[in-house]
Amino acid sequence: MRTPLGTQGNIRIAADRPIPVARGPVPSCEGCVSSPSDRIEFEYAFQPIVNVDDRRVYAHEALVRGPNGESAMSVLSQVNEMNRYWFDQACRVKAIKTASRLGLEGCISINFLPNAVYRPEVCIRSTLEAANANGFPLNRIIFETTEGERIQDGSWFAGILREYQRCGFLTAIDDFGAGYAGLTLLADFTPDLIKLDMALVRGIDESRSRQAIVKGLMHTCRDMGVTVIAEGIETVGERDFLYDAGIRLMQGYLFARPAFQAAGTVDEAAWPSSG
Repeated sequence: MRTPLGTQGNIRIAADRPIPVARGPVPSCEGCVSSPSDRIEFEYAFQPIVNVDDRRVYAHEALVRGPNGESAMSVLSQVNEMNRYWFDQACRVKAIKTASRLGLEGCISINFLPNAVYRPEVCIRSTLEAANANGFPLNRIIFETTEGERIQDGSWFAGILREYQRCGFLTAIDDFGAGYAGLTLLADFTPDLIKLDMALVRGIDESRSRQAIVKGLMHTCRDMGVTVIAEGIETVGERDFLYDAGIRLMQGYLFARPAFQAAGTVDEAAWPSSG
């Protein structure tokens, strides 16, 4: 049974659980034994997700970059059918190792490639081993879907996320409202978090249609016990409307830009006034 995050106004990280370690023979699949020759060099930048109520960093999202800080696209454009599984596994392991080395505060949010998962109970093994080796609690690891990766089979994808919850990870649906992952998926699976697509966030303080949609989603998520993160926040107006709507977890350039191989620094001026 998963440990809920609580209400929007009482966000917390679940109590630590022991890290499960695979024992005995573990079944393999074609993806697990493949070792592509065209491996991809990459590093990470980290962007904070903040809790506006307590003015603390709730999590850092691990954002892939080139080895010298090049754009994400310079890396992702190299992913193909031959190296997709290897890249997905390498991303998970490196994100955990780097977060541990940097001593990042709060959770670490890792984008994963759902179409690279062959059998979730097997493909998660290297993640569990990396968490165990680095002493990183599973309930401080959030798995979120990668932006733009189309989910062809919603039931199968929901099964992956259920397995991750069973292991003790937190789960998030990214880009919620963008079309690929939406209400149908939410009807079949209850994640720990959803991240509002930035297209809904942009200019929401001046858009009645966006306001109505987000208010409706907030009502649904409260009923389901799902915590909402608003990403892509760039203005004080966006921050203030979303706060008034009940959202406490926020991410965007208003607060902090991604920091290459470092913890992101939150701009103190981005916090709302206390009175």
